[in-house]
Amino acid sequence: MKLVFATNNLNKLKEVQEMLPESIELLSLKDIGCFEDIEETATTLEGNAQIKANHITNKYKYNCFADDTGLEVMALNGEPGVYSARYAGEPANAEKNMQKLLQNLNSNTKRDAHFKTSICLNLDGKQYLFNGICKGGILTEKKGEKGFGYDPIFQPEGYEKSFAEMSSEEKNKISHRGLAIKKLIDFLKTY
Repeated sequence: MKLVFATNNLNKLKEVQEMLPESIELLSLKDIGCFEDIEETATTLEGNAQIKANHITNKYKYNCFADDTGLEVMALNGEPGVYSARYAGEPANAEKNMQKLLQNLNSNTKRDAHFKTSICLNLDGKQYLFNGICKGGILTEKKGEKGFGYDPIFQPEGYEKSFAEMSSEEKNKISHRGLAIKKLIDFLKTY
């Protein structure tokens, strides 16, 4: 089965590719000749995933899935949420995003947070949604060199290390994206 993953984020593409069974051929936006930036204008993660998946399905006629991920920090009323990728402004910059988040939390001791990934799958004319949530907290400083985005400052619940200190296999088992992708894969296996 051929499926387009509607993302330009090569880190995400690699992470998801490692998780899919060999029976699914994952195509990137570049593979199908899509070089435009698909605007994410929805106010929810689910809505942004739907916008991206629908754009690819409608314009390029491929079965497709898209995701949107947000980090929600309870002490900041759910910020950065749907604006996680561009929290510190344009262009998107992970280092600046982390610095802004740490500054906004400052000395706040309530650092509970969770990552949420929403996936929209358009398959054979039908649409399906899958969500994954990973609870944890925001560290006071960066730890680790692996991963991407907010990984160096996010410590999942029940672990003594950040996402950026974990191997991709370890992270994929517990991460928000890993959980959402597992739901997607389990669905595709029975399709």
